[in-house]
Amino acid sequence: MIRLLRLLIACSALACAVTPAIAQISFTSAIGLALKNNPKVLTAQADVDKARATLEELKDAYIPNVVGASSIGPPSYGFPLGQPSIYNLATQSLVFSYSQRDYVRGAKASLDAATLSLKDVREAVAEDAAVTYLALNRDLQRQTVLHEQQSFADHLVTIVQDRLAAGQDTPIDLTSARLTAAQIHLARLRMDDDAAADQAHLARLLGLPPQGIATSSSTIPPLAEDKPADITATLVGTSPAVESAYANARAKREIAFGENRYLWRPQIVLEGQYSRYAKFNNLQDYYFRFQQNNAAIGVQITIPFFDAAHKAKAREADADASHAEHEADSIRDQFFDSRIRIQHAVAELAVRAEIATLDQQLAQQNLDALTVQLNTGNGNLAGTQMTPKDEQTSRIAEREKFLAVLNANFELQQAQINLMRQSGDLESWVSAALQAQPATPAKP
Repeated sequence: MIRLLRLLIACSALACAVTPAIAQISFTSAIGLALKNNPKVLTAQADVDKARATLEELKDAYIPNVVGASSIGPPSYGFPLGQPSIYNLATQSLVFSYSQRDYVRGAKASLDAATLSLKDVREAVAEDAAVTYLALNRDLQRQTVLHEQQSFADHLVTIVQDRLAAGQDTPIDLTSARLTAAQIHLARLRMDDDAAADQAHLARLLGLPPQGIATSSSTIPPLAEDKPADITATLVGTSPAVESAYANARAKREIAFGENRYLWRPQIVLEGQYSRYAKFNNLQDYYFRFQQNNAAIGVQITIPFFDAAHKAKAREADADASHAEHEADSIRDQFFDSRIRIQHAVAELAVRAEIATLDQQLAQQNLDALTVQLNTGNGNLAGTQMTPKDEQTSRIAEREKFLAVLNANFELQQAQINLMRQSGDLESWVSAALQAQPATPAKP
């Protein structure tokens, strides 16, 4: 008996070790992890760092650089070759350039474009994480509903089999009941696949393993007030993607302007050098008044008169700037068209969700009335008598209506999140959600 007890304990421990723990993660934690760990956000942040470094590089051209070198070698034979310096220091810096100022303005616009692009990527990742979280939450609810529906369908098959044996139903009724059960089973398999796909996608967004990730419905913040969307209202402003496109176009236009101002304009560079010459190569024997310490400082003025290659480069820069400007206009037009469509879609989906809810409520009320009749009897011997078969059929139908409610509500939530991003309210909504509920790590 003791050995059997020990064996049962060991098997239970092994089962607990093999079974993956279910980690329930809150909505705000999911958004926070996605914004922190997603590769798209990290890539956009690297682009911002690169743009900032490029701007600093162009500004630092006015700061003198210092370079040191040494030319130590054995004593030379005959006349000294090269510069016989023990060491030398050289410095150089840009003093004035017409084009450099344009390049700096272009770099500033590029930094603005990268910053806006980072904002757009963060909003896209937040939208993706929010929609995927809601999709997984719907999937888990649908799994529960389909499990209940499957049990009702199996019970219906059993009832019809008994009625067929009693001569109250036909084989067609049994086949119909079995078909309903098989269809629900197929829906469960598809639902399991959808849940696994959404779970894996959410895990990739968060940088977590997909096994055992679960949602918490109570942590989902309200998306909008319960009122129909005003499709006649005009949304103002644009998206960070549109603003980034125009900032990129400004950057290319500044660069093109600088390239066109290269010819016939002076460039002034400050130069300086110090060298200490060596005596081991007999340089003092060949030069009058030789001295070891030597220094020079001066200004170099360059005026380009003719440069065919640079003129072609300026035309190339003009073409790039025009392309970027037209592309920004195209992105702006697509954004406005998409925002109008999603604004109308939200109003339509809100009505569809209301219809699905009322339809499910009606099915639930009919089921409640049927249950009362089965428990108490309808008292109408001449009318149609309610049977357990009718009860299971009504339960299956009510669960089907509830599935429609879940789908309609999810589609409405997805459209509302998309509209918040289009109208520029997504970032503030996410920030308010993160502040209202502190993000906590996933706990099993």
